[in-house]
Amino acid sequence: MQQPHSLVAIVTLVALLVYLWMGFRVAKARQKSGIAAPAMVGDQILERHIRVQANTLEWLPLFLIPLWLFAVYWNDQVAAALGLLWIVGRVVYALAYVAEPKKRGVGFLIQSLAVMVLLFGALGRAIYALVTLGA
Repeated sequence: MQQPHSLVAIVTLVALLVYLWMGFRVAKARQKSGIAAPAMVGDQILERHIRVQANTLEWLPLFLIPLWLFAVYWNDQVAAALGLLWIVGRVVYALAYVAEPKKRGVGFLIQSLAVMVLLFGALGRAIYALVTLGA
């Protein structure tokens, strides 16, 4: 029976909710600083929130595409677990970056490792399928 990938679908939606949460934090920082859009500079905390949101947006394709391909080529539960790890890493990154940018490394490392396993796992299995099955 083919996997329905419900777990990966839930993780995908939670990741997008985390991104939405980051957007709300930008809005709150704008309100607190009094700096209206489109301005992006003038308050250090606002700039950190904006950077966290932008950096997360940059990572979303690198995360979501391998997440789904890993689920298809390997396993839904493992992909979902790695996806949750990525989410935890992004939240740790976000909170640390806003508090003190130099302390963002742990969160960045967690999410980077999750992405690397998803990316290279999916790539390896796709190559294996191509070579062995011709498909």
